[in-house]
Amino acid sequence: MESNKEVFRERMNTIINEADTPAGKAFDVILLVLILISVVVVMLDSVSSIHNDFGALLLNIEWTITILFTLEYMLRIMIARKKANYIFSFYGIIDFLSIIPTYLSLLIAGAQFLIVIRALRLMRVFRILKLMRLVGASNTLAVSLRASRYKIFVFLGAVLTLVIILGSAMYLIEGAENGYVSIPKSIYWAIVTLTTVGYGDIAPATVTGQFLASVIMIMGYAIIAVPTGIISVEIARHSGHEETNSQVCSNCQYPSHDDDAIFCKRCGNKLRNHEKNDK
Repeated sequence: MESNKEVFRERMNTIINEADTPAGKAFDVILLVLILISVVVVMLDSVSSIHNDFGALLLNIEWTITILFTLEYMLRIMIARKKANYIFSFYGIIDFLSIIPTYLSLLIAGAQFLIVIRALRLMRVFRILKLMRLVGASNTLAVSLRASRYKIFVFLGAVLTLVIILGSAMYLIEGAENGYVSIPKSIYWAIVTLTTVGYGDIAPATVTGQFLASVIMIMGYAIIAVPTGIISVEIARHSGHEETNSQVCSNCQYPSHDDDAIFCKRCGNKLRNHEKNDK
C-alpha cells in the first residue's frame, strides 16, 4: 500500500511540477487557461450591466474554478515531502490566497473581487516558455532582440498583473461615486497613470486613493526604462538567451534549478531528472 502511495505521489509530482513531460505541459496550459478565465470573470462581474444579466453564470464559473484550484492546492500539499516548506513558500502562499477570496465572499460582501490576486499564479506557469527556445542567430542585434522577447513578454505580463491589482484596489478604495464604476475602468486609469500619460478624465478623491496614485506615478518612471535595459544587456552580452529552469524539487518545491543541477540548492534533495538517470 505504501509503495502504491509513493508511486501515485511521484506521478502527481511529475504532472504538477515537471514542465518537460507531456502531462506536465498539458497541466501548465490548463492551469494558465483557468487562471485567465477566472480573472476575466471577476472583471466582467464588476460591470453592473453584465452582472445583472449574467451574474449567476459568472458565479457558477468562479465557484467551479475555485473548487478545482482548491483540489490542486490540497494535492500539492499531499505530494510535498515537507509540507510546511510548500505551504509557507512564496508560491504556496499565492496558491492559498488565490482560493480564499471566493470563500470569504460568503461572509464579506465584495471579497470575491480580491480574486485578481490569482493573476500572480501566472508566474508559476511562465516556465512553459522553455518549450519555445531560441535557435541560432545571424548578428548581434537579431540575437539581442530574440533573446529579449521572452523577458519583455514576462515583463509585460508582470506589468499587466500590476495594473490589474492596482486598478482593482482603486475600484475598492474610490468606488463608483468617484468615477471608478468598474474594475476594467479602474484598470484603464491604472494604465494611464502608470505610463505617466495622465488624461485626467478620472482622478482619485480620497486621501488613500491619492496616495496610491502617487505611488503608481513614481513606479511608472522606473518601469518605463525596463525594456530598454533588457535589450541593452543582451546587446552587451553578444550571446543568446537565458533558458528558463524547469526542475522542481519534489521535497521542498523549490523551482529555480539549472538544467544540469543534480541536487536541490535549498534542501539538498536529489532532483527527479537525475533520479531517473540513476535508475
